[in-house]
Amino acid sequence: MYQSLFQLDDMESRSISPENPGGARGMGGQAQIGEGSASHAARDLGQGWKVNPYIQIPAKTTYTIADIEGEGIIQHIWLTPTGKWRNTILRIYWDGQENPSVECPIGDFFGVGWGEYFQISSAMVCVNPGSAFNSYWQMPFRKSCRMTLENRADESVIMYYQIDYGLTRVPENAAYFHAQFRRVNPLPYQEVYTVLDGVEGRGKYVGTAMCWGSNNTGWWGEGEIKFYLDEDRDFPTICGTGTEDYFCGSYNFEDPRTRAKYQSFSTPYTGFYDVETDCLYRSQKRFGMYRWHIMDPICFKDKIRVTMQALGWREGGRYLPLQDDLASVAYWYQTLPTAPFPQLASKDYLEII
Repeated sequence: MYQSLFQLDDMESRSISPENPGGARGMGGQAQIGEGSASHAARDLGQGWKVNPYIQIPAKTTYTIADIEGEGIIQHIWLTPTGKWRNTILRIYWDGQENPSVECPIGDFFGVGWGEYFQISSAMVCVNPGSAFNSYWQMPFRKSCRMTLENRADESVIMYYQIDYGLTRVPENAAYFHAQFRRVNPLPYQEVYTVLDGVEGRGKYVGTAMCWGSNNTGWWGEGEIKFYLDEDRDFPTICGTGTEDYFCGSYNFEDPRTRAKYQSFSTPYTGFYDVETDCLYRSQKRFGMYRWHIMDPICFKDKIRVTMQALGWREGGRYLPLQDDLASVAYWYQTLPTAPFPQLASKDYLEII
């Protein structure tokens, strides 16, 4: 990854923001006083002095924040929103497809699905003070990239954003970035949670972000994650040993010194945070986790299905199937076309209460 930093190539750097919505060369900062979102603040200074740094998306509307023609790669996305993060939906369409390859509430896409700020310091996603969302997922495209934000709220939202990309030739074997959100609340008794299904194409699974709301007292993470690859049916090729194990923790994410609380962490490829850190094992506790398969991508030839069990403990030393509030984002690369995603649940169903 870093070797290419000192190798010269034919890439042309571009950036889209409200100050240059088309991303064209030499077209940034041209908004005139009277037409920009910050015209009042810049009225004494004039054109070029931060006249249009943000957009306002009216209630119940969708705004196109990027519409790029040609061949290239998205390198970095930064944005900071107002409003409830589950009410703004990010969608990305590659090469003129009708179906989006990315469809996620913005907070969940950046690993903070509970609508509260938590520092995430990972290689692929960073969440920085005060609500600065950053994505470093590499997203190649061959013909076009269209990126939209849907505001499902009953009031307008303000959005600052910047999309950094390069115009360049994309390798023939490059696949397309995908991300899909799901939520089940509550999980039906003795059912497994589906992180991803219905994928058609060749690709690599590269990450999982989860929001986990525990509706019971006691430990909630005994369940296994399973990856069903290609022709797998009843049994998976890859079977984990526990929820905290998959997210690269151990022994219930407990503080090993006190055993009295959960221990948050954020590393380049894995992380965990406790939304409320006052006590251990309380009902209605909420957690966030991420696991990036950067060094160990999971390859599939034509399909993949990913499931997660929700298990705790009941009397007699027996597993208890949990009925928790589970939400996830699956991240993967694959060939086109993109199969239609399941219909995104309503605003009310996604609400965090």
